[in-house]
Amino acid sequence: MMNILWPALILLSIFYAFLSQNTSALSDAVFSSLQDAVTLTLKMLGMLCFWSGMMQLAETSGLTKIIARALSPILRLLFPELRKDKDAQSAISMNITANLLGIGNAATPLGIEAMKRLKKHAPASDTASNAMVLFVVLNTASIKLIPTTVAMLRYENGSNAPMEIMPVSLFVSAVACTVAILAAKLLERRKHG
Repeated sequence: MMNILWPALILLSIFYAFLSQNTSALSDAVFSSLQDAVTLTLKMLGMLCFWSGMMQLAETSGLTKIIARALSPILRLLFPELRKDKDAQSAISMNITANLLGIGNAATPLGIEAMKRLKKHAPASDTASNAMVLFVVLNTASIKLIPTTVAMLRYENGSNAPMEIMPVSLFVSAVACTVAILAAKLLERRKHG
């Protein structure tokens, strides 16, 4: 759908600019937006590299095992089929940790690694297991203790207090995560029931 929507909006903008004889405003907007996009990408890339490196250090130092142990009671409750798969639990723990810190960009490679490990428990190669579905739900509606990415964007756009959204972000993400997990678990039971 988005493959159709974006090109349609771009073509509509170009068409309207020609109709209104305002092509100079269109070209100014295009070049200004391109410059802003490149600047934002470079800033986000720096943060992504930093946090990816921190996550690698956490894994090398053994911190991931400590985090996995701390999260294991929750993970055993949510993913009972993974009780003996410590590698999958560790990968899920690191993804949850990255999301808790609000660094969703750095959580992506960790999420891919977790999904590879969860795929081993799938009933068929082309079918997602309940654990895979729940992990996607948990990853998408994750709790954010520190909204790092949003705070950085707020700072870049001139906010005097970029972290003031922390309480609201924590509350909203906790509610969203709880509802998402409950929905996934209810639908899982309905499927088997």
